[in-house]
Amino acid sequence: MKEFQNKVAIVTGGTSGISRAASLAFAREGAKVVVAGRRAAEGEETVRLLRAQGGEGIFVATDVTERAAIDALVNRAVDEFGRLDIMLNNAGVALTASILEMTDEIFDKVLATNLRSAFIGTQLAARQMVAAGRGGVIINMSSVNALLAIPGLAAYACSKGGINQLTKVAAIELAAHKIRVVAIGPGTILTELAKKAVLGDDAGRRKILARTPLGRAGEPEEVASVASFLASDDASYITGQTIYPDGGRLALNYTAPVAD
Repeated sequence: MKEFQNKVAIVTGGTSGISRAASLAFAREGAKVVVAGRRAAEGEETVRLLRAQGGEGIFVATDVTERAAIDALVNRAVDEFGRLDIMLNNAGVALTASILEMTDEIFDKVLATNLRSAFIGTQLAARQMVAAGRGGVIINMSSVNALLAIPGLAAYACSKGGINQLTKVAAIELAAHKIRVVAIGPGTILTELAKKAVLGDDAGRRKILARTPLGRAGEPEEVASVASFLASDDASYITGQTIYPDGGRLALNYTAPVAD
């Protein structure tokens, strides 16, 4: 039997990149996948791809900055497939601005998309899982930037640091209900978001790769494999942890340029 046979997964931000790869990975292992995001064409393409590999799923247009939209998403998953077992909170943005120039609007948008949506997704998925009494797994998408400081990404770093703490507190509170809460903190992965935020030019690319011991950026499928593991029974004793598929970035840590 496949790992997620008869289980149902929600993946937010499921229109491309890591979310699309995770949606396909869950589907390959038998999960019925509810793909959520704002871009309908890309979301429907994710569903087409998972159906092409024999999976089952639907797309639900969702603005994760709105509680009502996430509530509707969770209810749609249960109405369509009868249950909810896996919640992957992956929707995110990385808007760059210096501390001196960052506006409240930029800061609030990043926190609302990355952190508040994960809190609401965790809360509403957990409520459904508790009511069903079967337990479940909630996965939040963090980043190495939860621990590293990169100029221009203050709001993003704050949101991901918050994700780590949200994951720990939720894991402790929900353990009694057999709900595991974990996080994934990728390094630089070849997604559109990373290409815009840190790989937008050759200098940025060289800087990132110089600080990555494996010497390359990761692929979305490599992060999806971590999500699939964490959602599986093989990870049944892991909760409250953030796993970092980062090519060695955190082990090396950042270096600062030294003036001549």
